[in-house]
Amino acid sequence: MDGAIHRAAGPALLDECRKLRGCGTGDAKTTRGYMLPAKWVIHTVGPVWYGNKDGEEERLLASAYRRSLEEAVRVGARTVAFPAISTGVYGYPKDEAAKTAIEAIMAFLDGDRGGAIDEVRLVCFSKESADCHIAALAAWSAYRAS
Repeated sequence: MDGAIHRAAGPALLDECRKLRGCGTGDAKTTRGYMLPAKWVIHTVGPVWYGNKDGEEERLLASAYRRSLEEAVRVGARTVAFPAISTGVYGYPKDEAAKTAIEAIMAFLDGDRGGAIDEVRLVCFSKESADCHIAALAAWSAYRAS
């Protein structure tokens, strides 16, 4: 995903990213979108999956979503699109990642600054990932309705 964004945005995105001096796990930083149709690119780093024995990986993944939404509000972005953070080479199980993503996004939208965001899109690159996100959203909705 990262490579595709950089190719589409052009070399200026990489130049600006170098000035950011990295991004910590669970944090987010923003650059311009350059040649992308998006005005901004919010860069975040999710955790590598090691089994989530102490809940740290779940906390960091939720933080990556929350910090990204905070950055969106900071720069005035009203629509945000997310891939399934950490579910690729970082090995986070898709079902657990989807549950954490939905909970973190909905908690943010329900909070004080949630009204600053009009739309959140979850961009899934496999049917399995989409099914996990649909199931997580249904579970969250059922919980909220009870």
